[in-house]
Amino acid sequence: MSGYCDFAPGHPLHGPYHDTEYGFPQRDESVLFERLLLEINQAGLSWETILRKRDGFRRAYDGFDVDKVAAYGARDVARLLADPGIIRNRLKVAAAIHNAQVIRGLRAPHGGFARWLDANARDEHGTVRDKASWVKLFKRTFRFTGGEITGEFLMSLGILPGAHRPDCPVAKKLARIRRAGRAA
Repeated sequence: MSGYCDFAPGHPLHGPYHDTEYGFPQRDESVLFERLLLEINQAGLSWETILRKRDGFRRAYDGFDVDKVAAYGARDVARLLADPGIIRNRLKVAAAIHNAQVIRGLRAPHGGFARWLDANARDEHGTVRDKASWVKLFKRTFRFTGGEITGEFLMSLGILPGAHRPDCPVAKKLARIRRAGRAA
């Protein structure tokens, strides 16, 4: 299970993320987009690098406002590629813009990104979707979403299991949240 539970608690960057975000369900579109964008940018780098640059990403990508990012043009791409506060990778920048456009496009048929995730939680046979099935779906839908990126994105939202060890205090907190959600 998650080795993150071994070293994250108490760490100045990893600790707060581990304790309050990792594995926690999210519904807000900008939070979902942020998480996807950060996971894409983490590819080939450490998560600590991404956490250190998180505020830079927030500034550079207009607070992860999907509509604003979806409308980015050539000048915005040039601005992002020159910004030392983020990861300056042309493919990752292009993926962020494309994925924002896809997320915006999910609103009419699904009611938004969160509802699209909900609608796809089971495959065409009614079986709870596993990681491999999610990866295929994400590759058909988004850019720069391979197995690790998709898996970590979904684990970070509690959609796929494994974010925390069963004996981690955060796992116990998440179990209470899930029980309360079912009771509501």
